[in-house]
Amino acid sequence: MKRCSWLNLNNLLYVDYHDNEWWVEVHDDKHFFEMLILEWAQAWLSWETILKKREWYREAFDNFDLEKIINYNDKKIEELLKNEKIIRNKLKINSVIKNAKIFIEIQKEFWSFDKYIWWFTNNKQIKNFFKNINEMPVNTQLSDIISKDLKKRWMSFVGSTIVYAFMQATWIVNDHEYSCYKY
Repeated sequence: MKRCSWLNLNNLLYVDYHDNEWWVEVHDDKHFFEMLILEWAQAWLSWETILKKREWYREAFDNFDLEKIINYNDKKIEELLKNEKIIRNKLKINSVIKNAKIFIEIQKEFWSFDKYIWWFTNNKQIKNFFKNINEMPVNTQLSDIISKDLKKRWMSFVGSTIVYAFMQATWIVNDHEYSCYKY
């Protein structure tokens, strides 16, 4: 079975992610928030590193429960900063709390984050045609637009590259190489 050439076939966790989750349709706000948190965490790190820590993130951030996260206090932040199982970056941890509040505001304005994010594509998935990872962009005009909108709402860690990776991870963009069986 042919897979995307960039995939590390020696990392079974990564292979499972590629085969069963990357570019699998998402319409669940909780999953959207989880993927945003993981993309924020991944900034300047490898996705393989984040996948290894994913279960620890779920545990540390109360299974990505927005209502719990928006009520985190200094004690909880200190607990997270001491948690060696996650990326202990104070800016990233504080952004999870701040962005959770903004995420809820978006849900209220658009009835769901799902409706908000898919609005940018007219509810249509973008399917690209790349031979290999060298042709794949790290951002696009669309990720620029979404990034600007999220920043205008005061979200942090939502640069265009992070937004594009989020779009790939949630089916909005299909960037499997055309030779991959998932294409």
